[in-house]
Formats: sequence, structure tokens, C-alpha cells
Amino acid sequence: MKYYIIAGEASGDLHGSNLIRVIKEQDPQSQIRAWGGDLMAKQGAEVVKHYRDLAFMGFVEVLFNIKTIIGNMSFCKKDIENFAPDAVIFIDYPGFNLNIASWCHKKGFKTFYYISPQVWAWKEGRVKTIKKNIDHMLVILPFEKAFFQKHNYNVDYVGHPLLDALEQRHAPTAEEFQKLYGLDSRPVIALLPGSRSQEIKAMLPTMCTLPALYPQYQFILAAAPSHDEDFYKKIIGSADVKILAGQTYQILSAAHAALVTSGTATLETALIGTPQVVCYKGSPISYWIGRMVVKVKYISLVNLIADAPVVKELIQDDFNRSLLRFEFEKILHGEYREKMLHEYAQIRHTLGDGGASKRAAQLIIRYLQEK
Repeated sequence: MKYYIIAGEASGDLHGSNLIRVIKEQDPQSQIRAWGGDLMAKQGAEVVKHYRDLAFMGFVEVLFNIKTIIGNMSFCKKDIENFAPDAVIFIDYPGFNLNIASWCHKKGFKTFYYISPQVWAWKEGRVKTIKKNIDHMLVILPFEKAFFQKHNYNVDYVGHPLLDALEQRHAPTAEEFQKLYGLDSRPVIALLPGSRSQEIKAMLPTMCTLPALYPQYQFILAAAPSHDEDFYKKIIGSADVKILAGQTYQILSAAHAALVTSGTATLETALIGTPQVVCYKGSPISYWIGRMVVKVKYISLVNLIADAPVVKELIQDDFNRSLLRFEFEKILHGEYREKMLHEYAQIRHTLGDGGASKRAAQLIIRYLQEK
């Protein structure tokens, strides 16, 4: 069968790649065309648009790039029509994907959504659009099934794909990691400033104020593969920070603590078991609009799943040098750190044993065979 998959961010590329791997196992003759990244390409998908050209963060940024976004949508629709897939699979990236899904539904393509838009956080009205245009929704968070049932929409809970991704990666010890990359014996602090250019530029300068204050640690930046080293070096300046690309899990596994930009990476960090401070800062207008429309108590997946403040969230004006240092001190040692690690274990238990990618692929293939 033929599958067309659309992922617009680094996390979507990761989860899409694992989904593709299992689809290939279950359907060896499959043809897969995709919007995504290098990981999806490595699993055999023909990637026609890379996510680095698609990620626009915030309301204002989207407006400034609206011409590009409309052009991408037009190209996508023509490309789907020419490819004529048996299934179109959407992975998160809701602003773009829901528009394409509406078009696909009208054209009669079978539609699947893997990793639901966070309609439980904001834009709950999108549920009507999803019910109308998505044939099958595959959700990854335990509370999402009940949320959609409240709207009379039956969805499949498959578990969280991060557990699958973590099981496939070798987790080096701190000593192995230090030896592999020629580091000294000081404990490692991981810096995860995000994957989009805009968020990296907003987050990294403040994060880079810590190395000079804590010479007893070595700071390692988990760089996104979509940006070259020079891009990071211009932002880091003279700060004593080592840059490693494409090694996020290895860095987190070896790290004593981490500073993490809000997003999927917060849950990755928790599942690996690294104490963290969650950071977020956007443009003032985008943040103000967000405050008006977002309904959830927390911005990190860690706190949302636990429904409690497991990790500290430094948002907008609270993300500053003094508060960052204060919260960083708390996760280095002591009771606060131990409590966080205990609550991480509870979150992992809540999410189950993994296998999300396999369950999702099997459901997609089964539903296609039933048509």
C-alpha cells in the first residue's frame, strides 16, 4: 500500500521514523512519501519537504510567513493527489495538518492522525474539524481518550512513542559519554534550547549565563541536526559550552541535570531520569495571545501527565538569569531533586510499557484492510 506522512517538527520526524520502520515490517511492499526529516528518510521514506523549512513558532511568526505556509499547502495537496496514497497520516503539526486533512477528506483519501493536536489545551473547537475529517485518531497520552469520548469521538490509545525511541537508543554511563567525546570528569549539564531558530535564539543566551557561574560542571548543548555549528556559536559567544549534534538522548542519559525548552523534550528528559528546569520564552505578542487562549495549568508534558508541578516552569519574564540560577541550584542535589526523580518514575508507570509505534502501524494497516 501507499502511505503519505506529514510531520512538521523534529519530534514528528522521530516518531514518524519509528512508525515507518514498523509499517515496512508489516507491509514490505509499502511505498512511503513524506514531509519530515533525516530520520524518516533513513527508514525508507521519500522526504519531499524537510521540517526545518516548515517550523514557524508563535502567532506573529506565522503571520510573517503566511505566504510561505500557503505555498507549502498548495504544493502538499498537489503532491498527495499525484501520489494517490491509500492513507494520509498526520503527525501533530495541527495548523498545517488540519487544513490538509479537510482537503483530503473532500477528495476521498483515508485519513489517520497519529499524535493528536493538543485540543485539550486550546482550540477545543477543532474537535469538530477532527471528527469530520479524520477517519481514525491514534492518541499517545492517557487522558486524551477520555477527552475525545466526552466529544462523542472514539479514538485509539496506543501509548507514548517516546518509550519506543528510548528503548532503541544506547544509554551510555556518564563515564562512557565523557570518554567517547573527550570530556573531562566534571558532571555534565545538558542544554536543550529547542529545534526552531526562533526559540533557540530566545532561550540559549540566558541558558549560557550559567557556565561561568558553575565551573565545576561542563555544559553540553544538544544541537538540532537542522542547524550547523556556526549558528550556535554565534549565539553562545564566549560561554564555555560544548556543542554536540544529534546526540540528545546520549547527552541526557549522561547528564546530572538539564535545562530544557518546553516541548516533547521535557518528557524525554523525565523518562530518561534527568532532573530539569523547563524554560520557555516567545515574542511578547505571541505570549500574550497564548495566555488568552490556552486553558491548561502547565506547559510541560511532564506536569500535564502528572497533573502536578513535578518540574519548575520558567515562562516568559520568569525565564531570567536570577530565577534560572535559583531553580538550577535546586535540581543539583538534595530532597527537591530526589522528589522529582520519584515522580518521574510514577509518570513512566502511567505511560505503560511502550510499543506505541507497533500498535499504531498495526491499527493503520488493519483499518485500511477493512475498507
